[in-house]
Amino acid sequence: GWLDVARSRSEDPALLEALVVVGAERADEADAALAERVAVPRGERVPVPVVAAIADLDLGRVNAAIAQHVHPDDLWIVAVSGDEVQLHFAIGKPRNGILALDLNPISPEIEQHCRDTFQGDILDRALMERIVSQYEVHEIYHLAALLSTRAEFTPETAHKVNVDGTMGLLQLAIEQSSWRGEPVRFLFPSSIAVYGMRDLESKNSMGPVKEHEWTSPTTMYGCNKLYCEMLGSYFSKHYRQLAAEKPVAVDFRSVRFPGLISAFTLPTGGTSDYGPEMLHAAAQGKPYASFAREDARIPFMAMPDAATALIQLAHAPAERLSRSVYNVTSFSLSAGQIRDRVVAAFPDAAITFQPDMKRQAIIDSWPADLDDSAAYHDWGWRPAYDVDRAFDEYLIPNIKKRYGRG
Repeated sequence: GWLDVARSRSEDPALLEALVVVGAERADEADAALAERVAVPRGERVPVPVVAAIADLDLGRVNAAIAQHVHPDDLWIVAVSGDEVQLHFAIGKPRNGILALDLNPISPEIEQHCRDTFQGDILDRALMERIVSQYEVHEIYHLAALLSTRAEFTPETAHKVNVDGTMGLLQLAIEQSSWRGEPVRFLFPSSIAVYGMRDLESKNSMGPVKEHEWTSPTTMYGCNKLYCEMLGSYFSKHYRQLAAEKPVAVDFRSVRFPGLISAFTLPTGGTSDYGPEMLHAAAQGKPYASFAREDARIPFMAMPDAATALIQLAHAPAERLSRSVYNVTSFSLSAGQIRDRVVAAFPDAAITFQPDMKRQAIIDSWPADLDDSAAYHDWGWRPAYDVDRAFDEYLIPNIKKRYGRG
């Protein structure tokens, strides 16, 4: 099955079985996404497989076409899409799979879909210790971060959140791994920001960039992400390597995302946000001045594919993985090409280009395209949304609906 459901320390006997549905957006994909049914005898402890550290949790839509496959008492995860990957969770009753941690109060609408929720800072060690004293953690999806543009205004704060927060969760994971006698799986969304092209000429002459190439980031966010990738690799492969007895390590896995475009979550301070900002402004009938040049080009991905990539990597067999960090991508567009597609959908859109040269310099330091062949070969990664389907079937229809544009 997609999810290895294990016993936890919870004494709640209510759940008799769990059926996990992962990442399916359409009815014809639902059967392939159904994981195996796992029996939990009455009176035994119920599974609590995931702790999510989330900067901005937003509830995903529950797909009715998939719901018909699921028993009302089952646990299910429909889609994963936080502040960073703008990850969405939608979980069926009973509340039994996600422990959500957010800096802000978690709304009742979201809370009802979680096993338990906690308000607080991922830097709060006492809070983390309280969580692990109540629950056995099997997987961690670490999504909390200060993004690239925000991080440049407060780099010291970004380092605390992005690096110290990651270190704290890795320490939690290693302690839980030791307690359980098997590795905790740790999912870490990384970013195209780890790259640093030497100049625009180098960027334009390079083909798709591999994971080991051009990793000289120019932003605090990129430095943080690259270092945390290395921390994860250490905790996974070399932790306490001189100890007399080899400790149980962490199963660290990371996806380097390109620019992400969501139809449902508004942009929140990323350098690639000129793309989604064009769409949302046009749908609201507002003029938009792009901070990127018309010819600025980086790779993008629709949010459903980001969800799929994270979950596919999380549950890929360990023996098939040749690395800890993988590129994933879908399509590469210039800012002008995004404008053209937005205008085709919203003819009254008023989009101009007024480049912010400081932010543009960051965009120029990122590759025009990514080589994701390792993900393709190791765990079968393929984006479901190419550029046409991303705009025609996902972004445009849902953004129109969001703003009442028919």
